[in-house]
Amino acid sequence: MEEKIMSKINIDIKPVRDIVSKSGDDQDSSLIAILQETQDEYGYLPKPVLKEISRLKDIPLTRIFGVVTFYSQFTLIPRGKHAIKICSGTACHVKGADDVKQKVKEQLNVVEGETTADYQFTLETAACIGTCFLAPVMMVDDRYFGKLTAGRVTDIVDRYSSKV
Repeated sequence: MEEKIMSKINIDIKPVRDIVSKSGDDQDSSLIAILQETQDEYGYLPKPVLKEISRLKDIPLTRIFGVVTFYSQFTLIPRGKHAIKICSGTACHVKGADDVKQKVKEQLNVVEGETTADYQFTLETAACIGTCFLAPVMMVDDRYFGKLTAGRVTDIVDRYSSKV
């Protein structure tokens, strides 16, 4: 049996079958846990995979989409290998976060919420990262970078670009 479903790219559905098989028989009490584990596996929730969850768990696809679109932790869009979050809180804004954000947008050729064509970076903003003493600040994955300048932003993004 073919383990791949065609969309824009080939999606291997075997991992989601394994995830669902471990979830037990209850129709939908484990749906969120299945979706979380599935997103961890794929990096996002591909539509063919959601259809497979619907089929295997006998849950209407509309209910699954309702859950996925209700909770902000889930995404239907492929995300980059590295997430860049730029703080837009008051301290960061006052100290130049807009310039930092503009530099990242130019360097990656994306707007907020987009992922680069090579799926290396996704650019996001955060209302507050909670490190005002480092303003302006951004995070790459789980690492903080503070007291930023446009020049530092270029160097930081370049460092992660080479880690393909």
